[in-house]
Amino acid sequence: MTSDVLAQAPPRPVEGKRRYRTELQGLRAIAALLVVVYHVWLGRVSGGVDAFFLISGFLVTGQLTRMAERGGVQYRTYWLNTAKRLFPAASAVLLVTVIGSVMFLPEHRWPVTVEEVFASLLLLENWQLTSAATDYFNSHVEASPVQHFWSLSVQGQIYLTWPLLVGAAALAARHLRINATRAVAVVLTLVFALSLAHSVELTNANQPLAYFSTTTRLWEFALGGLLALAIDKVELPARLRLALGWLGVLMLASCGMLLQVGTMFPGWAALWPTVATSLVLLAGHTGSPIGADRLLSTRPLRYLGDISYSLYLWHWPILVLYLVARDRTEVGLLGGLGIITLSLLLAAFTHRYVERPTRKGRFRLVAAAMVPVIAATAVWQLTSDRRLTGYVAEVSDDSHPGAIARTEGYAYAGDDNARLVPPMVAMTDQWSLIPGASCERPDPAAPQLEVCTGPADGEPTRKVVIVGDSHAQQYTEAFLPTAERLNWQLITMIKGACPFSTESETVRGDRDCEDWNAAAAERIVDLKPDAVVTMATRTIRLDHDEETPDGFVAQWRNLEEAGIPVVAIRDSPRYDYSPSECAARYGAEDERCVMKRSDLLALTIGPPYERRDDIPANVSFLDFTDYYCTADICPPAIGNVLLYFDDNHLTSSYMLTMNPIVEPAVLGALGWNEE
Repeated sequence: MTSDVLAQAPPRPVEGKRRYRTELQGLRAIAALLVVVYHVWLGRVSGGVDAFFLISGFLVTGQLTRMAERGGVQYRTYWLNTAKRLFPAASAVLLVTVIGSVMFLPEHRWPVTVEEVFASLLLLENWQLTSAATDYFNSHVEASPVQHFWSLSVQGQIYLTWPLLVGAAALAARHLRINATRAVAVVLTLVFALSLAHSVELTNANQPLAYFSTTTRLWEFALGGLLALAIDKVELPARLRLALGWLGVLMLASCGMLLQVGTMFPGWAALWPTVATSLVLLAGHTGSPIGADRLLSTRPLRYLGDISYSLYLWHWPILVLYLVARDRTEVGLLGGLGIITLSLLLAAFTHRYVERPTRKGRFRLVAAAMVPVIAATAVWQLTSDRRLTGYVAEVSDDSHPGAIARTEGYAYAGDDNARLVPPMVAMTDQWSLIPGASCERPDPAAPQLEVCTGPADGEPTRKVVIVGDSHAQQYTEAFLPTAERLNWQLITMIKGACPFSTESETVRGDRDCEDWNAAAAERIVDLKPDAVVTMATRTIRLDHDEETPDGFVAQWRNLEEAGIPVVAIRDSPRYDYSPSECAARYGAEDERCVMKRSDLLALTIGPPYERRDDIPANVSFLDFTDYYCTADICPPAIGNVLLYFDDNHLTSSYMLTMNPIVEPAVLGALGWNEE
């Protein structure tokens, strides 16, 4: 989505060749405005990033190929010039964004944003987002103010490798005694074909990974490069060029309206904006007063093209911080105009006082520009770490009893002014995991099945498997003290959004989930554990309903045939918002953060499994709802411990306080006497 201000400006005209492309700056302006408008008002992406990628490939390939023809690629000069164009403006925006994030972002978003700031500075943000997008346990994290640096990272990585590609092609051309341009064209054709095929395949298999990956975007740069090598040889009739210019502009402008860019791209669909951009470049200078190039070459659009890089950098953090500061999820007309106006002003200032001066400066200015960002982010990281210190020791103390406060006869003996734990800055680290577990993928036919086995002192007294989705995983923390005290060996088999069933319950027909469940069931039978812990129900956020699916019962019956007891736990409530974030903003007692139990849970005649008559005899049910809700309400905190780290997952801190409740319930259900 970034403007290609990083590449060389359009070169001066050369006799007989159309090299000075005045319409390019206007094309950049249109693409940048599309990106900004779609982000601000429509909440989606426009395809403008693909236009920028093609323009980048067009300019960079042309520049590098001319270098190769003149005697060789000047790597050091090229990389230093690129760094001077890239880092100063980006560093300025990152520094201001760090300051704004400390002021406005909720603390639970700090750790992720700190990581992404460092990744953005190192041009690795796309891979940082790739990791998060393909990890279910990070999918709940809101967009950071620097998420848009992903496209800048893709461009930076390609600017680093493209000279090597062109240089290698030119070197091969000299040995083969062929024209360097022809050799570059052959290499780019190969890159285009391989990358496009990979992009189509990965988009179908894992679209979030494909969207941010550099390898799925290479073909867009290669297409621009091929266009740069061929465009001077293409002669088209004036009327056809006139038509192509407007067709390209209209296709580019309509892409985001007609296609779901955020869920379909890159793949085949990304040919739409790249072909649209190619048509405008092919049209070139029409000489017509009604040509698209006439519009794109006007002074206002050319100036917007000049500042489009800074405009892109500024608009996203301003938008995100505005939404956070105003506690909104979308922007109105006036708010959007304000965001765009401020972004334009900051872009103009940055272009004049940061971009232009540093282009003529020395490389040490680039390094100097990065130092304040690194320092500010490091201080932010230390501040976050300091807020984390000591809270773990507070869980389960007199002032932070957590779930114990809901036990009969409990008398509070702590500090009435005790802070709520865990602190919001720790919320991204509240998944329940087994310390020191060894994890393996035992079934080559089902590589998604990961079996994590906890440590035991010698031969364990019991083997207990926790299996299912993340709602089953959250109970791991409640079992850990028991496992350590009684020398149980905990084994987890967890797949996000995939409850233990014979079917895919979250996404109907999800073959991966169905295969995972089949492999998990087979592995459990092979392990012959003393008990299996899983979920008894599924709560449904949309209508606050609850069900015990047929697939659950079918799996329990399979385990009954293997002689394996099952402890099935009723699911915890799901919210339409994050209770802990609400408590941090308004206070735990605020009515906006407290739900009526009758509104949050579908209070029918008992839990749904009680209305089934096909439950196998090996299943024991446990219901801990009274430890998440009182008789009337479901609060965000109980016993000064926050329950949820998002809108539906219980914190490991609260689940630790559940151990004195879960342990006797499980022992009683299984009839185990462990004393």
